[in-house]
Amino acid sequence: MSDVAVQIARRVLLPVALLFAVMVGLGLLVTRVLTHTWPFTVEDAVNREFAGDRSSGWNDVSLVFSTLASTQMIVVVTVLAALVLRLVLHRWREPIFLCAAVSAQALIFLFTTMVIDRNRPAVEHMDASPPTSSFPSGHTSAATALYVGLAVLLALRARSTPAKVTWWTLLVLVPVGVALTRMYRGMHHPSDVVASFVNGGTCVAIMARAVLDRTLTWGRAKLSMSRPGDDVTPAGAPAGG
Repeated sequence: MSDVAVQIARRVLLPVALLFAVMVGLGLLVTRVLTHTWPFTVEDAVNREFAGDRSSGWNDVSLVFSTLASTQMIVVVTVLAALVLRLVLHRWREPIFLCAAVSAQALIFLFTTMVIDRNRPAVEHMDASPPTSSFPSGHTSAATALYVGLAVLLALRARSTPAKVTWWTLLVLVPVGVALTRMYRGMHHPSDVVASFVNGGTCVAIMARAVLDRTLTWGRAKLSMSRPGDDVTPAGAPAGG
């Protein structure tokens, strides 16, 4: 096996596989082991509270956030952002990082729903339910990977602390809004969206370590996706989530 294949296995495949195992473990705890343990015993009450506070204005706001994290929108924004990053920065490192983070969380979400069978909250559902389990929330996971991933990239390029804080605040608020929206619209339990933050945020961290770390040596030479003079990002680059 080549050195590059070993690095991919160690820095991408193994961490992603471990994250999948963690997500399945969390799902089993929530649905089989801790069902009658606080705080999981009050989750239904949280969903009922959200449903009881619905109004036409909040319905419109929730629809906006839910749409921002729909599959179609996530794909479109990811592709457009990757293209812009490639054209502006003239290298592949950042586009690959963003696409890899979003793709990894999608795969983990999909396979986790195949293992964990959880019904959606017992309230009126405002959206059509896809043929997947309620655990975890695909919308929240995708929004976390995409918008936190963008926050990482923009914060790294920012030249001042206020600019970094601004990017982090604006972009991290999106997945938070999506999580609240999915509960408000009756599509997910609180633990579903919390698990999704784990999935999306960890995928950002995994891909930041594997792709954005310019000190990493893949095989005999360093990654050719950056050019001389690029800033060095440490292996522990912040990933949010």
